[in-house]
Amino acid sequence: MSKMNVPRILVGGLVSGLVMNLGEAALHAGVLGQDTEALYKRFQAPLPNPAMTIPLLIGMTFLLGLVSIWLYAALRPQLGGKLKTALTAGIVVWILAHVWSAVYLGAGYAGIITPPLAWIPVIWGLFESTLGTLAGAVLYRETVSK
Repeated sequence: MSKMNVPRILVGGLVSGLVMNLGEAALHAGVLGQDTEALYKRFQAPLPNPAMTIPLLIGMTFLLGLVSIWLYAALRPQLGGKLKTALTAGIVVWILAHVWSAVYLGAGYAGIITPPLAWIPVIWGLFESTLGTLAGAVLYRETVSK
Protein backbone atom coordinates (compact mmCIF):
# COMPACT_ATOMS: atom_id res chain seq x y z
CA MET A 1 0.00 0.00 0.00
CA SER A 2 1.26 3.49 -0.77
CA LYS A 3 0.96 6.65 1.31
CA MET A 4 0.98 10.30 0.37
CA ASN A 5 4.52 11.64 0.25
CA VAL A 6 4.32 14.97 2.10
CA PRO A 7 7.82 16.23 1.18
CA ARG A 8 7.05 15.58 -2.49
CA ILE A 9 3.68 17.30 -2.14
CA LEU A 10 5.50 20.34 -0.76
CA VAL A 11 8.12 20.39 -3.54
CA GLY A 12 5.58 19.71 -6.29
CA GLY A 13 3.20 22.23 -4.76
CA LEU A 14 5.85 24.94 -4.75
CA VAL A 15 6.66 24.22 -8.40
CA SER A 16 2.95 24.28 -9.23
CA GLY A 17 2.60 27.57 -7.35
CA LEU A 18 5.58 29.03 -9.20
CA VAL A 19 4.03 28.19 -12.58
CA MET A 20 0.71 29.67 -11.45
CA ASN A 21 2.42 32.81 -10.09
CA LEU A 22 4.23 33.36 -13.38
CA GLY A 23 0.92 33.00 -15.17
CA GLU A 24 -0.77 35.45 -12.80
CA ALA A 25 2.01 37.99 -13.26
CA ALA A 26 1.73 37.80 -17.04
CA LEU A 27 -2.06 38.04 -16.89
CA HIS A 28 -2.41 40.94 -14.48
CA ALA A 29 0.69 42.97 -15.31
CA GLY A 30 0.44 42.38 -19.04
CA VAL A 31 -2.85 41.19 -20.48
CA LEU A 32 -5.24 42.92 -18.04
CA GLY A 33 -2.99 45.70 -16.76
CA GLN A 34 -4.51 48.55 -18.77
CA ASP A 35 -8.10 47.40 -18.22
CA THR A 36 -7.52 47.19 -14.48
CA GLU A 37 -5.94 50.63 -14.38
CA ALA A 38 -8.85 52.05 -16.40
CA LEU A 39 -11.34 50.57 -13.92
CA TYR A 40 -9.59 52.27 -11.01
CA LYS A 41 -9.51 55.59 -12.89
CA ARG A 42 -13.19 55.25 -13.80
CA PHE A 43 -14.13 55.04 -10.14
CA GLN A 44 -11.42 57.49 -9.04
CA ALA A 45 -10.05 54.87 -6.67
CA PRO A 46 -6.41 54.74 -5.66
CA LEU A 47 -4.43 51.81 -7.00
CA PRO A 48 -3.69 49.18 -4.33
CA ASN A 49 -0.34 49.35 -2.59
CA PRO A 50 1.78 46.63 -4.27
CA ALA A 51 3.90 46.23 -1.13
CA MET A 52 0.79 44.96 0.66
CA THR A 53 -1.14 43.17 -2.08
CA ILE A 54 1.59 41.45 -4.09
CA PRO A 55 2.98 39.32 -1.20
CA LEU A 56 -0.56 38.27 -0.25
CA LEU A 57 -1.46 37.30 -3.81
CA ILE A 58 1.82 35.46 -4.36
CA GLY A 59 1.39 33.58 -1.09
CA MET A 60 -2.18 32.58 -1.88
CA THR A 61 -1.16 31.39 -5.34
CA PHE A 62 1.58 29.23 -3.82
CA LEU A 63 -1.07 27.85 -1.45
CA LEU A 64 -3.25 27.08 -4.48
CA GLY A 65 -0.29 25.21 -6.00
CA LEU A 66 0.15 23.19 -2.81
CA VAL A 67 -3.55 22.34 -2.75
CA SER A 68 -3.43 21.25 -6.39
CA ILE A 69 -0.62 18.76 -5.72
CA TRP A 70 -2.20 17.55 -2.49
CA LEU A 71 -5.39 16.91 -4.47
CA TYR A 72 -3.35 15.18 -7.19
CA ALA A 73 -1.73 12.92 -4.58
CA ALA A 74 -5.10 12.15 -3.03
CA LEU A 75 -6.66 11.27 -6.40
CA ARG A 76 -3.81 9.10 -7.69
CA PRO A 77 -4.91 5.86 -5.99
CA GLN A 78 -8.42 6.23 -7.45
CA LEU A 79 -7.60 7.53 -10.92
CA GLY A 80 -4.24 5.93 -11.58
CA GLY A 81 -2.31 7.49 -14.46
CA LYS A 82 -0.37 10.67 -13.93
CA LEU A 83 -1.67 12.74 -16.85
CA LYS A 84 -5.37 12.02 -16.28
CA THR A 85 -5.05 12.56 -12.54
CA ALA A 86 -3.08 15.81 -12.89
CA LEU A 87 -5.57 17.19 -15.41
CA THR A 88 -8.46 16.25 -13.13
CA ALA A 89 -6.85 17.94 -10.11
CA GLY A 90 -6.00 21.02 -12.20
CA ILE A 91 -9.57 21.30 -13.47
CA VAL A 92 -11.01 20.96 -9.95
CA VAL A 93 -8.68 23.76 -8.78
CA TRP A 94 -9.69 25.81 -11.82
CA ILE A 95 -13.40 25.43 -11.02
CA LEU A 96 -12.97 26.23 -7.33
CA ALA A 97 -10.61 29.18 -7.79
CA HIS A 98 -11.16 30.73 -11.22
CA VAL A 99 -14.69 29.88 -12.29
CA TRP A 100 -16.17 30.60 -8.88
CA SER A 101 -14.32 33.90 -8.69
CA ALA A 102 -15.54 35.04 -12.11
CA VAL A 103 -19.15 34.14 -11.35
CA TYR A 104 -18.89 36.01 -8.07
CA LEU A 105 -17.30 39.09 -9.63
CA GLY A 106 -19.43 39.04 -12.79
CA ALA A 107 -22.73 38.60 -10.95
CA GLY A 108 -21.99 40.31 -7.66
CA TYR A 109 -20.33 43.35 -9.18
CA ALA A 110 -22.14 43.58 -12.52
CA GLY A 111 -21.74 47.07 -13.92
CA ILE A 112 -18.56 47.61 -11.91
CA ILE A 113 -16.30 44.76 -12.97
CA THR A 114 -16.15 44.59 -16.74
CA PRO A 115 -16.79 41.23 -18.40
CA PRO A 116 -13.17 40.98 -19.65
CA LEU A 117 -11.85 41.53 -16.11
CA ALA A 118 -14.19 38.84 -14.81
CA TRP A 119 -13.95 36.24 -17.59
CA ILE A 120 -10.50 36.47 -19.23
CA PRO A 121 -8.93 35.16 -16.00
CA VAL A 122 -11.23 32.11 -16.23
CA ILE A 123 -9.92 31.12 -19.63
CA TRP A 124 -6.35 31.96 -18.62
CA GLY A 125 -6.79 30.08 -15.36
CA LEU A 126 -7.76 26.86 -17.12
CA PHE A 127 -4.33 26.72 -18.70
CA GLU A 128 -2.58 28.06 -15.62
CA SER A 129 -4.18 25.55 -13.23
CA THR A 130 -3.68 22.53 -15.44
CA LEU A 131 -0.11 23.42 -16.46
CA GLY A 132 0.84 24.23 -12.86
CA THR A 133 -0.63 20.97 -11.61
CA LEU A 134 1.08 19.00 -14.39
CA ALA A 135 4.42 20.66 -13.56
CA GLY A 136 4.12 19.81 -9.87
CA ALA A 137 2.83 16.29 -10.58
CA VAL A 138 6.00 15.45 -12.51
CA LEU A 139 7.91 15.69 -9.23
CA TYR A 140 5.49 13.66 -7.11
CA ARG A 141 6.24 10.06 -6.09
CA GLU A 142 4.25 8.09 -3.55
CA THR A 143 5.83 6.67 -0.41
CA VAL A 144 5.72 2.89 -0.46
CA SER A 145 5.06 1.39 2.97
CA LYS A 146 6.08 -2.14 3.90
